[in-house]
Amino acid sequence: MFDKILIVCMMLLAVSIAIALIRVMRGPTLPDRILALDSISYSIIAIVALLSIMLDSRAYMETILLIGILAFVSTIALCRFLERGVVIERKRDH
Repeated sequence: MFDKILIVCMMLLAVSIAIALIRVMRGPTLPDRILALDSISYSIIAIVALLSIMLDSRAYMETILLIGILAFVSTIALCRFLERGVVIERKRDH
């Protein structure tokens, strides 16, 4: 019974990823698209966590951590690029 609930949760998360992909493609503004990409990455983290629970394994915890770090860094980089036009600013020596 518990496995069926986990599968239903994974299916609902897959639906939320599909809806977010539509927002990425049709989003009216670039910040909307960035937030949709961010929500996709966190939905993927949730799916991997549910899979880890279903398989009763801790092997996926590093994967969850890696996806979380990459999602955070990519969101910060995209927001900096949107705000300033560059991700890494170089200081000029006069």
